Amino acid sequence: MENKRKFKFNLENVRKWLGAAIVIAIAVMELVICAQYAPSGLNDERPWWMYVMLVICCALLAISVALEFYVIKPLNLKVAAYGLNLFFLLIISVITGNDFSVILYCLASTELYLSCEKFRVNLIAFASGAVVFIVSFVLGWVRVHSGASVYDSIVEILGGCLFGVLILGIHFIIVIAIMRFYRMSRQLSAALAEADESKAELKSAYEKLSQTAVYEERNRIAKDIHDNAGHSITSVIMQTEAAKLLVDSDPEAAKSKIISANIAAKNALDQMRSSVHLLAGRPAALSLKDGIEEIVAQTVDSTDLKIRCDIEDISLDEERTRFLCNSVKECISNGIRHGGATAFYIEAKRNKDDIILLVSDNGSGIAGGAMEGYGLKSMREKAVEFGGGMRISGEQDEGCEVEVKIRFTKI
Repeated sequence: MENKRKFKFNLENVRKWLGAAIVIAIAVMELVICAQYAPSGLNDERPWWMYVMLVICCALLAISVALEFYVIKPLNLKVAAYGLNLFFLLIISVITGNDFSVILYCLASTELYLSCEKFRVNLIAFASGAVVFIVSFVLGWVRVHSGASVYDSIVEILGGCLFGVLILGIHFIIVIAIMRFYRMSRQLSAALAEADESKAELKSAYEKLSQTAVYEERNRIAKDIHDNAGHSITSVIMQTEAAKLLVDSDPEAAKSKIISANIAAKNALDQMRSSVHLLAGRPAALSLKDGIEEIVAQTVDSTDLKIRCDIEDISLDEERTRFLCNSVKECISNGIRHGGATAFYIEAKRNKDDIILLVSDNGSGIAGGAMEGYGLKSMREKAVEFGGGMRISGEQDEGCEVEVKIRFTKI
């Protein structure tokens, strides 16, 4: 906007100086014309009142053009002033028959061309000036050269009219072309300034959105730590407490509780590490296949569980990969803790627009009326958030099967 104002200010300065130059040029030409037409002596046959009218019209023309440049602002008043200028020029040309009056026509029309942005109005102004010039030239030539032959009159009149209209046309084309170029430059400058402002606003908005996104991501990670890792740690505490009570009376059950606690502790540690990586801006780079296979390897190494896998190599974004890996951990932990499972089958495949994760075990299944725990509820909500859902099936003493489906999204 600052550049735009500066450019406009400079143009106004140029316009003022141009107006002064045009008014001075008109005044000088009028002085020359008046001097040429001035009575040469007492024997001059030209009426004195005609010379007085010439001087008055010359003065009024100069004043009118000056008012156009420095006082008159509305376009309709400028048009009216231009019409008045043509009237003065008509009288001056008829009285003097001066061959150079076309220059006065050009100077008198300049301000209207500069002020009006409508080409049609300028074209009408040019045509009006050309018509008035032709009429004034013909009348002036006939009055001054009344004794000339018809042939000479026709040749002189046609030549003078064509020459004058040509000069008026060249002046019109040059001024209109310059103003059109200027207005296009001004529009371009305004558009560039507006683009700079929009760019600055977009940059500011982007920075605010980036900050908001960072805050939202941190809040989400904090919630994940609280919900998932907190749940796993609570499970560790409960399993170890239960193992302490069963270690003497039922060593096998105590061992199962300790294994379940061990898996829950590893899950909590993995979740904490993943969250720390996200906070540091270094998300885990594991694919879904690598992530699940790593979970299986860690679980098998620390327990006597048997786990078979059939995992497709699917490219997913980090958030969905982390959710499916956490779902595998939750299913294994629940199978051991609630069903006493010793073997698991894990399958992850893409089915058209969906990713389907299937985890089944050989545990005790689902008792009638069993309620979903916090971990499974969180899994179901997250699956719905990702455009899918979750299904749990299984009969008493026939194992359990959990199917998680989410919408596939290309990265």
